[in-house]
Amino acid sequence: MIHPTADVSPQATIGENVKIWHQVQVRERAVIGDNCILGKNTYIDQEVQVGSNCKIQNNSSIYRGATMENGVFIGPHCVLTNDKLPRAITVQGILKTDSDWEQMPILIKEGASLGARTVVLPGITIGRWAMIGAGSIVTKDVPDYGLAYGNPARLQGYVCPCGRKLEVGKKGGERCDFCNNHP
Repeated sequence: MIHPTADVSPQATIGENVKIWHQVQVRERAVIGDNCILGKNTYIDQEVQVGSNCKIQNNSSIYRGATMENGVFIGPHCVLTNDKLPRAITVQGILKTDSDWEQMPILIKEGASLGARTVVLPGITIGRWAMIGAGSIVTKDVPDYGLAYGNPARLQGYVCPCGRKLEVGKKGGERCDFCNNHP
């Protein structure tokens, strides 16, 4: 289902059973996997790769160079950036173009979750089933099952795929006392 107000490039690849809501923009050569939801006013830049079963909530901006594996959750108002040295002009005062820009990738691995208003800086990998707290600015890689939050985000412990924080001393992948899951 693509809402009539959405702007989806004919050069984008959209999977089966994808829901694209009001005023979403999906740019050229973006790939959206099966069973995804793109919330209202979401921006998906050129060449972004979104796996299957992902949910990207309202007003999020996902810029070129970002890759999301299957089952990733992006909360509302998140931004995945791609330029560590952003400037509008060169030192000579000339408007910059794509040739002046060094794009850096972001990788969000399977099942990871980013809380509302998270900003991820370029060149970052967020591990499988990791959880990033709302309002965080991610400046360093986050390991699998890592729980990180703050500005800058710091590793605060580990979580189970069910989303619950593991007790102090447990590492990612250890048995969860809540759901008894062992990834």
